Amino acid sequence: MMNSLPRAGVREWIGLTVLAFPTLLLALDLSVLYLALPHLSTDLGATGTQQLWITDIYGFMVAGFLVTMGTLGDRVGRRKLLLIGGAMFGIVSVLAAYSVSAEMLIAARAMKGIAGATLAPSTLALISNMFLDAKQRGLAIAVWVSCFMGGAAIGPVVGGLMLEWFWWGSVFLLGLPVMGLLLITAPFLLPEYKDTNVGRLDLASVILSLSAILPIIFALKELAKNGAEAMSFIILAVGLFFGVVFVRRQRKLASPLLDLRLFGNRTFSAALIILMFGVATQGGVMLLFSQYLQMVKGLSPLEAGLWLVPSSLAMVAGSMLAPSFAQKIRPGTVIAYGMGTAAVGFLLLTQVHGSLGLALPVIGVFLVFFGVGPMAALTQDIVVSSVQPEKAGSAAALSQTSGDFGIALGVASLGSIGNALYTNQLSETIPPDISVSLMDTALESIAGAITVAEQLPSKLAMDLLIPAREAFTTGLNAVAAVGAVIVIILAILAVAMLRGIHATSDNREN
Repeated sequence: MMNSLPRAGVREWIGLTVLAFPTLLLALDLSVLYLALPHLSTDLGATGTQQLWITDIYGFMVAGFLVTMGTLGDRVGRRKLLLIGGAMFGIVSVLAAYSVSAEMLIAARAMKGIAGATLAPSTLALISNMFLDAKQRGLAIAVWVSCFMGGAAIGPVVGGLMLEWFWWGSVFLLGLPVMGLLLITAPFLLPEYKDTNVGRLDLASVILSLSAILPIIFALKELAKNGAEAMSFIILAVGLFFGVVFVRRQRKLASPLLDLRLFGNRTFSAALIILMFGVATQGGVMLLFSQYLQMVKGLSPLEAGLWLVPSSLAMVAGSMLAPSFAQKIRPGTVIAYGMGTAAVGFLLLTQVHGSLGLALPVIGVFLVFFGVGPMAALTQDIVVSSVQPEKAGSAAALSQTSGDFGIALGVASLGSIGNALYTNQLSETIPPDISVSLMDTALESIAGAITVAEQLPSKLAMDLLIPAREAFTTGLNAVAAVGAVIVIILAILAVAMLRGIHATSDNREN
């Protein structure tokens, strides 16, 4: 029984604090640039394409290198890799802050992504080593999940506050004190752990994994931005091809980069599936809701970010409460109840329309995030606790990769559904007095409609904006309905596939 194992003491809980700050920073860096982008673009003369790469390259590199870094940590030592990554993160943060060109900033952001990829699997795997007692481990992982999810959500708010007093580069310097604290305290507070019975790192597998993950993530993001373009599907097919080649190579290696036998564990696989699709619903609704706040309700990015704070706090609360509930009832049941709560939130969002205030949509998103919180915390715990300790780094990397794929998938698929309905409805109601070229721009997205409206006389602009906002809201309603169906299916899957899981037991399968 897991609860007969040694309990963590003061040193481990202080060590968790040391791990929490890099996790918060890693996630915060995903979104902290949203408000700083116009400022740095003016100073560096970044083109539209360069601006996209400045914001996206960090997330691409984190997602692409997670599997490699998780396995590398199992080989060279998780604490050692964490320290190397933390030092690299701090150095390239300075390079990013004082970049003199868009190209330099893109390169620095790419290197930060590679460094960031060492942090998430190393921190989560070390938590599984430090907290052997199941109850304590569940709480520690809930703290970790809260830091990760909260960091991504408060990024725009932090960026906005920094820009009130400092220049755009200051948002990158937030990492220096955090990584300094990590480098000073980690050798004393964090244990070292590595797999002593593993072979050399297969560089061909590293290249193949990057050739699979990066194109797939990129293609999903492009599909979300530009719709069903042929080139995006070609890039997606290339990624899937290399994914097949990667899997075939892993089957032949004595010491693979990714041990495919992990997926033979039903508990492990079910938790990853629930995590991926649960996060997908969250990512999809967050994309549309943030646009709703800015483009339908007319809020500034900072104001929209502040209205998103309650949902972030709800997810933190759901994550933190889940471990205690999982001690009394099975984790699968807790996840199912959470998904049911999220379903109620999605159903509320199906009732949103343009004339309503913000109370109903904010409550709806609040319930979605509160319901997703237990799923995020408990599936991460299930993933790392259902494998042998020497595989915890690889398992942690897979859980993070699953989450990244989920967000990209949710943004691409649910975003495409919302945009398709927007285009279809607006095409029937768009004013006929608008020229064909401007009409095409307005039909592409609500952002395009707002851009077109700025070029029109005031009355014609309103004749366009009112139906455009109604069409976008219709898309949000439809995406919420799809989200409700998905989370209900996930609730059923959690009860069925995780019914044998107990929070106080050793859930590993041999």
